[in-house]
Amino acid sequence: MAKTKTTTTTKQISTRPPVVVIMGHVDHGKTTLLDYIRKAKVAEKEHGGITQHIGAYQIEKDGKKITFIDTPGHEAFSAMRNRGAKVTDIAVLVVAADDGVMPQTRESIAHIKEAGVPLIVAINKTDLPGANLERVKKGLAENNVLVEGYGGDVVTVPISAKTGSGVEDLLEMINLVADIAELKDESKEEFEGVVIESSLDKFRGPLASILVKKGTLAVGEQIKSNTSGGKVKALISDSGQQLKEAEVSTPVEVLGFEKVPQVGELVHLQGREVAKVETKVETVQRRNPLEALLTNSSQINLLIKADVAGSLEAIAAAVEALGDETHKINIVYKETGEVSESDVLLASSTKAIIICFNVKVTKGAEKLAEEDKVMIRPFKIIYELLDELKEGLETLSEAKREKILGEGQIIATFDTSYGKIAGTKVTEGRFSKGDRIRIVRGGEEVAQARIKTIRQKQEEIPLAKAGNEFGILFEGQVDFAENDKIVAFS
Repeated sequence: MAKTKTTTTTKQISTRPPVVVIMGHVDHGKTTLLDYIRKAKVAEKEHGGITQHIGAYQIEKDGKKITFIDTPGHEAFSAMRNRGAKVTDIAVLVVAADDGVMPQTRESIAHIKEAGVPLIVAINKTDLPGANLERVKKGLAENNVLVEGYGGDVVTVPISAKTGSGVEDLLEMINLVADIAELKDESKEEFEGVVIESSLDKFRGPLASILVKKGTLAVGEQIKSNTSGGKVKALISDSGQQLKEAEVSTPVEVLGFEKVPQVGELVHLQGREVAKVETKVETVQRRNPLEALLTNSSQINLLIKADVAGSLEAIAAAVEALGDETHKINIVYKETGEVSESDVLLASSTKAIIICFNVKVTKGAEKLAEEDKVMIRPFKIIYELLDELKEGLETLSEAKREKILGEGQIIATFDTSYGKIAGTKVTEGRFSKGDRIRIVRGGEEVAQARIKTIRQKQEEIPLAKAGNEFGILFEGQVDFAENDKIVAFS
């Protein structure tokens, strides 16, 4: 691994500090670990200890910065992912050595897998008499987290968040995983941030803790999210410093919003169009209730709750067997017991249907499911559940397949006052305003978007046919370059 790092340095790959989230079961030590790292490391800074909580903090380990999201829990993690924000680079799963894998451990695993980020397991409370590391590793393997020594490569680090034993090893491992990931330094790009906490202060007004994901945010700049905006009056670091600007991967409290923005929202500089991210699952009234949430994708996500373990395993096995090459059925989480708010949050972030078999749904979960438009389907008989799923899958298989409307090649790009234009030549078919398109580079799809306008010789036209050359302005920010292939489809 050291050789890999040396090569990376030689190539002078510019990287940024990793953003780390810590998750796990209640009472397994998430908050204790975050507090220990903060107190031990922030004391090493010039400006003393932390004076306030802003939802995240940054430390240094061996001269490298690491940013920790200081809001452990599924709620914040789900809210950020629901609104389209990819916040976290590395996830640390905390599992107590004396307790093993528990329900919220399994929920955390589901969240982390859906987020697709590297995972490190911190086995906590190793100083207690009942600590059993092998039991923890076996429990993780049973939940498809294969650690070293159990057929996989997920790293485990024994720690005690209370005494600090092993914490330095954990920080070293985070640095190593970040080095291997070669996180792209996006400091030269236009500013983009994510709201990780927000509140209304009776003296200072609306406050938002923002993690800078791209570029730099400076005092005096005009910023905007989907629900709020304003001028940056002050930037305050996790150690209470007044900053003139905040760099990439830096958490900072921002004063100046006109109203409180929502957690998980993306923030940009004023003037740039903020693309609204569709985060809720739309409910459509159809004959088959499950069909309302089954989309024409390659994967259907389900969250299953049942009254007893036997029923749970039988349902899971039967449901997975229904999947085929076209539509895979993915069980994001399964557990015995009533449907809780935590289940709804997980279903919302993974766009899953909740299947409950002979169990109740808490009032809080019902209310949240209604707000987030998450479908909860109750069943008392297994074959009724399977019949509904079969019918939904059959309907999807009969749905109209994708139709190619036009193909072309981007032959030039132009920066204008109203956006970046793709100069395109139509090779087959036609392109028209409002078409859904995909950008293909080197045989791989790199983006999807819609055509906002089509221009030819400075005039807007509704349609471009084979042989025509024209300029396309896309809706939102789209990654495209010369020689890319462009395909219009329905």
